[in-house]
Amino acid sequence: MTEDNVEKFMIGDVEVVRVVEWAQPYAPARTLVPDLPPGVWQDLRETLAPDHWEPETDRVVVALQTWVVRSAGRTVLVDTGVGNGRERPGNPLFHMSQGDLPGRLARAGVRPEEVDVVVNTHIHGDHVGWNTHDVDGSWVPMFPSARYLLPAADDFHFGPENNYGGAVRPDDRLTYEDSVAPVHRAGLATLWDGTYRVDEQLTLESAPGHTPGSSVLRVASGGERAVFVGDLLHSPVQIPHPECSSCFCLDPRQAADSRRRVLERAADERELVIPAHFGGTGVAEVRREGGRLVLG
Repeated sequence: MTEDNVEKFMIGDVEVVRVVEWAQPYAPARTLVPDLPPGVWQDLRETLAPDHWEPETDRVVVALQTWVVRSAGRTVLVDTGVGNGRERPGNPLFHMSQGDLPGRLARAGVRPEEVDVVVNTHIHGDHVGWNTHDVDGSWVPMFPSARYLLPAADDFHFGPENNYGGAVRPDDRLTYEDSVAPVHRAGLATLWDGTYRVDEQLTLESAPGHTPGSSVLRVASGGERAVFVGDLLHSPVQIPHPECSSCFCLDPRQAADSRRRVLERAADERELVIPAHFGGTGVAEVRREGGRLVLG
């Protein structure tokens, strides 16, 4: 990784640019993935430390990152981080955050007006924040020429018709109003459900559980494959234990079903797995061993 926290690789003819805002210890391991059997973190210590887990503090290392995907002559962003100046009282780490994703994108050769598509894998505050920015006291789309692809189930669940996630968390209303509603008002939102073909190499698929509309983006090009899995995975420990969901999953059982299905396909079809928050290289390979899923 370069000093600007930008790195590139190819999937067939598709270029992927990883733009990292920060990577640091985040939550206690047993809080983030509460249902893991005792001792799993220590059993996988050589694999997890230091890129994914800090044994000394028992905290999971996570990254906040956006993926730039250049496919079929277009520039696609996968998730947009936290954004700046957002009221997020439920998460002190993100409350009134001041990051520099636009600057990092610029150093990766991406200007806001050149972005053609924004994919939000789901509507959580750390995935939609830079959808918009503040212009003279109003939130407006950050990428004015882009089509924003939003899972319809999430747009309903977190939107006003469902009282912003059922009024369970104030952050859900704030996130929708500053990072999603302005995209709708600008006429840039496309809602989709089930599957959505972005182009001949990129396809979105529903993978519900983490949120009602949680999704993955599949890449198939030149005989190579990858899948951006959003928050289906928060840590490599969930690969051998796909039944264990994070504390942020709204429907843990459904999330586990989606996770197992996506990971089994990745193992069978040799898809590179690209989660939203992995530290280290940011990617993982999955294979089968004795009937179980393991890191490749």
